[in-house]
Amino acid sequence: MENLRNTPLLSRHQQLHALLAPFGGWNMPIQYEGIIAEHRWCREQASLFDICHMGEFIFRGDMEESGLEDIFTFSVKSIPIGRSRYGFLLNERGGIIDDLIVFRLGEDEAMVVVNAATSDNDFAVIRSRLKPGVSFTDISAATGKLDLQGPLSRQVLVEKFGEQIAVLPYFKFIRTTLLGVDAVISRTGYTGELGYEIFLPADKVGELWDLLLADQRVKPAGLGARDVLRLEVGYSLYGSDIDEATTPLEAGLGAFVNMDKKFIGKEALQKQQREGLQKVKAAFQVHSRRSPRHHYEICFEGEAVGTVTSGVFSPMLGCGIGIGYVRPEIATLGAQIAIMHDKVTMDAAVVELPFYKGGSLRS
Repeated sequence: MENLRNTPLLSRHQQLHALLAPFGGWNMPIQYEGIIAEHRWCREQASLFDICHMGEFIFRGDMEESGLEDIFTFSVKSIPIGRSRYGFLLNERGGIIDDLIVFRLGEDEAMVVVNAATSDNDFAVIRSRLKPGVSFTDISAATGKLDLQGPLSRQVLVEKFGEQIAVLPYFKFIRTTLLGVDAVISRTGYTGELGYEIFLPADKVGELWDLLLADQRVKPAGLGARDVLRLEVGYSLYGSDIDEATTPLEAGLGAFVNMDKKFIGKEALQKQQREGLQKVKAAFQVHSRRSPRHHYEICFEGEAVGTVTSGVFSPMLGCGIGIGYVRPEIATLGAQIAIMHDKVTMDAAVVELPFYKGGSLRS
């Protein structure tokens, strides 16, 4: 534990008697009241998440001349100012170094938001692919990030910070002033509910946390609830569902890859398109309340055909759900499979994503 990083909110989590555990090299809150209760609150009210562990980088310069335009699986220069875009940083084999979001802050300025565990490596890889002398800065340590998620999140933020938040569409953000400092409020999240991600200086994040939690509609939620929420809507978790050995095509995320532009890993993806995929991501629903877990075997007609990469009990569906990788011919909707571990066997069926379709995401 002594090597783990702490967010600026550690003392507040301890005061709330949070269960803390390692995640991506950080000492993070897993739960406060309980995963199921926090999950339900987010689906019905508004939940506040400490996401200060994420990485943030600032780019300044000409996006084409610098080489930035060729780094990701999407075009940065075509993102309108004030909007953001999701996609990937790939290796030469087409494997996912990280999934990330780029925020177009200005004509020659962008913020790259990456996963905590991969942050240092991401910065080094992107830096190495940019031309020498380009301004590219890691602002992670100086940046705090809170996510307010849930159907009441808009109402809460509008009452506290103004009507400008009310008109924000999905994947759009504003640069504004909160608590006397510069901040970014983005209509994005990882829960499948209406929600916002708020970036501001790390030394002000505690004040914002206290202000939001003073509202009776808002409760804190940990990474345990966040994991259930994201899996119910089919979002991939880096390090579990996607990694450097998995391509966006295998992960069913080809929609976030622009094959009409140049990027590292493109040739490997084109080869996969020509030759066909050897594995694909499959979503499954268990015919009981049992929970599948990471590394459980996926079996078809008595043969082990894959491995579970994420699995939980879904409070919204009242059964176990999960995703994993199998041969393409097995990932057929309705296919009957079994999830096995030691003496445990769970009957399940391949289904389409998202598992849960009733969220307020686009409200």
